[in-house]
Amino acid sequence: MQQVDALVIGGGPAGMTAALYLLRAGVNMGWAERMAPGGQVLLTEKIENYPGFPEGIAGFELADKFAAHLEGFDFAKFTDEVQDIKFAPGNHQVLIGEDWVRTKAIILCTGAKWRKLGVPGEGKLTGRGVSYCAICDGNFFRGQEVACVGGGDTALEESLYLAKIVDKIHLIHRRGKFRGAKIYEDKVRANDKIELHMDSVVEELKGDSDLQAVRLRNVKSGETTDLPVSGAFIFIGVEPESDFIPDELDKNEQGFILTDAEMNCSVEGVFAAGDIRAKTCRQISTAVGDGATAAHNANLYLEKINA
Repeated sequence: MQQVDALVIGGGPAGMTAALYLLRAGVNMGWAERMAPGGQVLLTEKIENYPGFPEGIAGFELADKFAAHLEGFDFAKFTDEVQDIKFAPGNHQVLIGEDWVRTKAIILCTGAKWRKLGVPGEGKLTGRGVSYCAICDGNFFRGQEVACVGGGDTALEESLYLAKIVDKIHLIHRRGKFRGAKIYEDKVRANDKIELHMDSVVEELKGDSDLQAVRLRNVKSGETTDLPVSGAFIFIGVEPESDFIPDELDKNEQGFILTDAEMNCSVEGVFAAGDIRAKTCRQISTAVGDGATAAHNANLYLEKINA
């Protein structure tokens, strides 16, 4: 069984920052990431609110810069999926692929995934007109008419991105007011390609082999409408990537991991950072801060138990 002093699970901004801080501290560490480094940053066309890039930077470019910072360090890399964890203070065991890895400290940076609507037709039509990533799939709908669902920053930003590609966007939000930043809302309202459908919910995604229409219901009047669209982009929030994490680690009702301000979890020697944490602000900058804090305190923990 391979052994490291600290294991970082996840390769987004939190995971890469945690790995960097541990490596610079000289910790014998491993890093488990089954996909390309970057996490959801890779799905973002342009990042405009990360300090140091006043003109903005493409998501993949920022991810590459993060990953480049780890080059030249020697550490164990695991590219299989994490299947299970057996917690035991000072002697945790993590199943990666088919192999167990022993570690004294764990930093969980597994992030979150897009939440689904849970309406008829969604599962059948995912990949056939229904998408959760404008950057990934927007070009498939060039010159066409699509719907976007949501009222937060992501829905507003991705609608603005899609407006550069498609002919028309129906932006659907269940409330009468948006939850996103006013700067994005103002841009959306000023864009002639974007038609707003407020106080409306999606009841069904319709189509045989491909999406053909979105059925809406106005929550105030009860009126239903079928919008003929070839694409529907769902941006209604995120869910934690925490299925493999044992229940003995404290989580909130949504499954996000509970930590203190120093990123300590409820099990000794286990830390969490980034979007997997229960918190209100999920941004690249907060993930980086979480990762640095978690790594610093994991190193202090290792120094204590190794003394």
